[in-house]
Amino acid sequence: MADTLFPTTVIGSLPRPEWVREIILDRKNGTISEDEADRLLNPAIESALRLQERCGLDEVTDGEWRRESYVKIFAERVRGFKPDLIGTQWQMAYPAVVEPLEYYRPLTLDEAVFARQRTRARLKIALPAPYIVGRRMWHPDHSRRAYPTPEQLMTDCVPILRQEIGQLHQAGVDTIQLDEPWLSTLVDPKFREREGFTDLQYEMDLCVDLINQVVDGFDALDIGMHLCHAHFNYAHGTEGPYDVIMPALGKVNVGTISMEYATPVAGGMASLAQFPDGPRLGLGCIDHCDRNVETPETVAARVEQAMQYVDKQRITLHPDCGFSPSVQNPVDLDHAYLKLKSMCQAADMLREKHG
Repeated sequence: MADTLFPTTVIGSLPRPEWVREIILDRKNGTISEDEADRLLNPAIESALRLQERCGLDEVTDGEWRRESYVKIFAERVRGFKPDLIGTQWQMAYPAVVEPLEYYRPLTLDEAVFARQRTRARLKIALPAPYIVGRRMWHPDHSRRAYPTPEQLMTDCVPILRQEIGQLHQAGVDTIQLDEPWLSTLVDPKFREREGFTDLQYEMDLCVDLINQVVDGFDALDIGMHLCHAHFNYAHGTEGPYDVIMPALGKVNVGTISMEYATPVAGGMASLAQFPDGPRLGLGCIDHCDRNVETPETVAARVEQAMQYVDKQRITLHPDCGFSPSVQNPVDLDHAYLKLKSMCQAADMLREKHG
């Protein structure tokens, strides 16, 4: 991607048609087998790939149309979790770890192999990072017997993710993205108070150290990290500019750091003045929570604003976040298509102007 000016990608998920959502939930509930679910989902995922190619994206995913959510995929494929024990602010239940982890099958390798065989575009696969697994799926009432602290759960996630990354590399995946939204949500004091976080520096250092443990030694791979303010049904869960976490981002050993900047809740682009010198900036330039479809001119203007802080050669264009990180998130697929198409048209305009 570094050879292309203003390359375009997606963060991960596309909105799932209702029938796809039903298949995923039927599989979860055991009313259809995993093999039958795959048989039904395979042609749907091919259509998700064609949709992204039609938009003109330089890099695609499979839409994450086999997953219940971006982070629950870890609990689905690693033994030790019990589903639907932890409630959230959006009335979605999350698994809780109840036994020591056992990595008995790949997390995303099958979806990567399927997609790799069906697109010539660059392929990205997203994985949940250790910190989000520990913070999202450790619960004091359910998890202490297996893991006395969430940090111990996070530590056990590291070798699992490293093994997965090695397999994805062998399968021909071009980019691996580690999803770590909670590092971004930490900028919101109300969120920190709600979650009981009293030592922000400790949380940031822990998150960064875990990421660096996961990526250590994978120097030949294009590995990125994604941060966001979390969202459901076109609304964000937290808000605030990123100034407080920028020093921590300078310690992360990844090639790209992808962040939300199109949404007003990110507080504008002034925080990019502190963006680290090493990694590429994955610039969120499409607001997935805005029901209006941005024009290419609007998107291009956002990118040019970011260029005041980060050189054009280091900027990748993408939406603020995945359009539908979970099956339960009700977002329209046509809405996402039109936004992605506008983003790709903006990239063409920028290349013509600045190339």
